[in-house]
Amino acid sequence: QNAGMSLDEYEEFVYRAGFLYEEDPVGKWEEMARKQEKWANYLNNKKELHILTKDTDIHVSIAGRKWINCCGQENFPDGEIFTSPVEDGINGYITFSYPSIMNGNEFEEVRLTVENGRIIEATCKNKVKEKQLLSFIDTDEGSRYFGEVAIGTNYGIKQHTKNILFDEKIGGSMHMAIGEAFHEAGGKNESAIHWDMITDMTKEGKIFADGELFYVNGKFQEALLEK
Repeated sequence: QNAGMSLDEYEEFVYRAGFLYEEDPVGKWEEMARKQEKWANYLNNKKELHILTKDTDIHVSIAGRKWINCCGQENFPDGEIFTSPVEDGINGYITFSYPSIMNGNEFEEVRLTVENGRIIEATCKNKVKEKQLLSFIDTDEGSRYFGEVAIGTNYGIKQHTKNILFDEKIGGSMHMAIGEAFHEAGGKNESAIHWDMITDMTKEGKIFADGELFYVNGKFQEALLEK
């Protein structure tokens, strides 16, 4: 019901997201793991991301942080690479095109303005809901900072379903999470919440790493790794 699908449609969606219709599903996941590992290694050597898309222009420091390759070993379905950004190293603004959901509450077009890692302004499409949005952002001091920046890589997931474990994996999307960071990635931020917010990158999205354009309109630029 949340996804707006019948049971049969949702079954198809889940099987497609898990590559279970592929002739060799295991081989497909192993192929994903190899490709993602190359991009994780590429980003491990970078210091800053510059993310551009509709109503978004944000710089994110990733210096010294480790990128994690998610390819079906802990979550299933899966498909993302992520890290925890440098806590005070984020500046700019970002708008999340998909609804951001917390405790059953839905906020459309959340826009966050960030200065030295801290959220200094937060708005959403429905102005009546902004007070509630701020109540979550002000859960604690850590919830004003970010715990994750990530790129979704599962192109078998093509639609938003209001289930975060699927939605954050949408191929051609990226997401950031406010709150608790990942210690395995080098993150230090602490909070009672970890709220993933997702935006579509397929239409006018660009991500630069240390000034090098490596991601365009929802696709990694594979030619970079062939140099």
